[in-house]
Amino acid sequence: MAVRHRMSRRPSPEAASPPAVRRKLGVVLIDPLPVVRAGLSLLVDERPDMEILAEAGDGLDGVDALARVRRSRVVVLVGLGLEGEHDASWLIRTVRERFPSHAILAMGANADPTMVSRALFVGADGYVDKNVDPGDFLGAIIKVADREMVLQGPVATAVGQIADSIDLRRDLDVRLTGREREVLAVAAEGLTARQIAMRLGVRERTVTTHLGRIYGKLGVGNRLSAIRMAARSGMVSVGSAE
Repeated sequence: MAVRHRMSRRPSPEAASPPAVRRKLGVVLIDPLPVVRAGLSLLVDERPDMEILAEAGDGLDGVDALARVRRSRVVVLVGLGLEGEHDASWLIRTVRERFPSHAILAMGANADPTMVSRALFVGADGYVDKNVDPGDFLGAIIKVADREMVLQGPVATAVGQIADSIDLRRDLDVRLTGREREVLAVAAEGLTARQIAMRLGVRERTVTTHLGRIYGKLGVGNRLSAIRMAARSGMVSVGSAE
């Protein structure tokens, strides 16, 4: 009598293992205003595919918080209202250098195009205005996470001006030395040559020499004109964004 053997059918790899669930997109929020942080945290956490990993109110705390994050897919929201020595530009540059895999989205309220260009120049992947629709804000986060360039809000109409500012900034970075850029940044605060010297720990005569060279390299005749050109490029900040 012949014996028939039933051949067992092996499940396909697709049937053997359930489909992989994509991990939530991690968001680190750094903004000086507690109310803004609270509101954005609620907005982000309402999304099933996003979660807030950490919050901070200043640049240094923000870097410390990022150092504790153990994720490869992270979007860092940076408020342009961060001021002082560790302002938004410092933070964006630091995040880009120390955490190159993270996406950076700058945010502000009706920010001046030069401030936006400065953020983009130092490493931000995009800018979103806090006045946009909540859905558009969340969409901007998704786009930068996918490495898309984002300009969301009123500033989007100033793309040409932003591009020109970035080109000017590159030009000034080539023309001026690091020390000259530092002197110009402090001069933009309205300090006298003596006060600049005290701030930088150099002689007053050294400061006046640097300023003279700056004027010559930029083709201007005075400090105000030099500051205006640097501000237009986003190299120095003469205002703030919320």
